[in-house]
Formats: sequence, structure tokens, C-alpha cells
Amino acid sequence: MADISPLRNSAASARDRARRAIDIAMGLEPAVRRSVFTQFDADRIMAEAGALDGNTERRKGPLAAILVSIKDLFDEKGQVTSAGSAILADAPPASADATAVGRLRAAGALGCGRTTMSEFAFSGVGLNPHFGDPGNIFDPARISGGSTSGGALSVALGIADIALGTDTGGSVRIPAALNGLCGFKPTQSAVPLDGAFPLSQSCDSIGPLAHTTSQCSAVHAVLSATMPPPQQRKTLRIGIATGFLTEGLDTQVAADFQRAIATLAANGFALTEIDLPMLDGFGNSNRVIVASEAYRIHASHLDRMETAGDPNVLRRIRAAQGFTPQDEAEARAQRASAIAAFSAQAEDFDVLIAPTVPTVAPLIADVKADFDRLNGLMLRNPSAVNFLDGCAATVPMHAGQPLATGLMIFAPGGHDWTVLRIAEKIEALLAPLSATSPDAGQY
Repeated sequence: MADISPLRNSAASARDRARRAIDIAMGLEPAVRRSVFTQFDADRIMAEAGALDGNTERRKGPLAAILVSIKDLFDEKGQVTSAGSAILADAPPASADATAVGRLRAAGALGCGRTTMSEFAFSGVGLNPHFGDPGNIFDPARISGGSTSGGALSVALGIADIALGTDTGGSVRIPAALNGLCGFKPTQSAVPLDGAFPLSQSCDSIGPLAHTTSQCSAVHAVLSATMPPPQQRKTLRIGIATGFLTEGLDTQVAADFQRAIATLAANGFALTEIDLPMLDGFGNSNRVIVASEAYRIHASHLDRMETAGDPNVLRRIRAAQGFTPQDEAEARAQRASAIAAFSAQAEDFDVLIAPTVPTVAPLIADVKADFDRLNGLMLRNPSAVNFLDGCAATVPMHAGQPLATGLMIFAPGGHDWTVLRIAEKIEALLAPLSATSPDAGQY
């Protein structure tokens, strides 16, 4: 089992840990707390903590008393799953926990609020007109990243140990990278999607955000019901992705990426540049697949979204009305071909690397003025991995800079534990370079 021990003090009761989290959350300005949590019920959290302290079996679990915030698209028994939308606010409460939530609770984890998100998880910037726009932990005037926006802030602010998120095109990795956290997007089939409100059944996946990759690994073991295989000692072969994944980087991301490469080379990693031609034109095919699936999910309430929805999200969903069945069939064929080609080409490497996001977090005001371009920029690199049905981690790579950047470590589907183990090694090497602590007091 991966090491979760840095998260908890074995002498502390679940009640003690819950009370500390509640104190931090209730110390936030009400508008800020609402931008992080769609629901934060202190009485409910304390009641669950008391029940956990009294349950000997759950206290023996691998995640005992670990505080986990839940993205608002996961079902929790007795709670309304609004998926960050006012349209679903009057939906009936869920009758059962989502599979992922149930596995965390069975492992001893303690629910710690439902977190905000881009409406229906359909943007990479994290803005939400219904609950407010969560800012970046390093600069509240900048975006947190999405769609697991509130989840990232719940961890960065020290309220939750772990955020449970989903990743369809970067929704775990983008907010993790922009807020100086670690995040993991598993192979899509690794974690059951039952009880998670869908965006795209072809690309949705479930993963954690945390302060370290080791913590993500421990949570992934529970979510996937798998254990890491024995480690093999060998020189690790790293492919440095070239092409559009490293084009158009801003000054800080480019410098941080080159510094990360130099650090890996100095520590014995075998590094080779690699082009990924199967990604040529993937953006349009990916958009056709995701928007088409989202349209079928949301078709029944698009009229309500005209008056009560996020217009940016609605526009992205309605894009599918311009696609033909042939367009979707061709997009799926291109994706299947790309997945096969990537798996074959990646055989020469243990993992590949690229910047998680090509820029530092943009200003909220700039995103509102130029949504389509900046949202596309946030999604560009991480969505490539979803298109390839791969798995990926992000670790901080900023070197004492005022804003965070992330290094994405990725591989074809099925190599989750390889990615996590190598990400842990890389994180340890880059950690001394990325020791900047945000001033959470600005919240």
C-alpha cells in the first residue's frame, strides 16, 4: 500500500481532525466558502466523525480519519447531486453513495464537504456563475482551474487532505498544477464511474488531488481496488514529448520545464525527445466526441440552461448540434487509431513528460473576456492523454516562483502504477525546487 501516513496524526480522533477542518472552513469569508463548497455542513461532518471514531473496523482502514472533499457530481446518500448547476438544485437526494465514495468511506475516509466545479464539469477554468469563481491559492485574482476547482482549494487551504475529482480532459490535473498540488488521472476503466454524474462516458475518469503523489497513490489503491506490483530496479526511460505539447509555453512554464528536464538528466534518467504524430488534429475529434456525448446527456434541459445555465457551458454543449453522425463516427475512428499508435510508440519508454498546462494560471478577468481561447489553452495538454485513453500524474515544478506550474507524467492506459511510482520519484527530485508556499492567509 502506498504511504498515507503524512496525512494523519494517529493520536488524533476523527472528531479532532474534523473540528480543525471546520474551523478553517468557517474562518473563510462566506462568499469565498461558497465558491469552494456547494455544501459544507459542519453538523453532518461532526456526526460522521463521531460515527467513525466509534467504528473499530473503519478505524483500521487504510484511509482512517482522512478528510476527503467530494466533487459535487458524486452521489452521496441523502445529498443532492447538483453537478455545479442551479438546474439540478431541486433534484431528489441520492439514494446511495457513488461507488468511489463508498470505497473511500469503507476505507475509513471522512467526508468533508461537497466542492464546487465548472457547471456539469464542462470547462478547464473552474468558473461558476451559480456559486462564485474560486481563485488560485497563490493569487485569488487568478483561476483555480477546473473543473475540480473547489476540490483543489479545499486541499490547498488545508481543509481536506484529499479531494475526490473527475478528469475528462484535465479536470484533476489542471487545478492541481495551477495550485501547486499533485493529481492523478487513472486509466478510465480503473475506477468505476457508477454514481458519478457524467460529462463524456468515453473520457470521464476518477482521481484524487493531494499534496503529494504518495497520498494520491494511497487513494488510488482504494478507488481502483488494486495494489502496486513489486518494483524493479532499472534505469528509467523518459520520453520528452515534443510538438504542440511543448509549443506556446509562457516564460515561466518553459523555464520550469527545462529545469525539470535538467534535474532528471542529472539524476540518471534516460531522456529522449519523442514526437506524437497520432495527436495531429486530435482537438477537433476530441471536441466532437465529448460534446456529442454531453449533448445526449443534457438535451432534455437545454432550454432551461438558456436562462439558468452557464452560457459558456451551454455553447460548448450546443456545438454538437452542428455535428453529423458521420463526424462522430470519424472522430471515434481517429481516436481508436491514435490509442493503438500511442501504445505502440510508447513501448520504448517507461513514461513520457510534458508541461501539464502551457501557462501559469490566467487572471479571472482575462478568462471572462477571452473564454474560448484560454479555456482551450488550459485543456490542450491534459486532454491529449484522455483522448489517448492514457493515465497521467501531475507534480509541481515551479522553482520558488510566485505562481505554480506542473509537470505531467503520462503513459498508455493500464500503466497506472508505473506512472504513480515514477511520479513519486520525480516529485522528490523537484520538490526542493518547488518549495514555494502560497499565502493562504490572503483568503
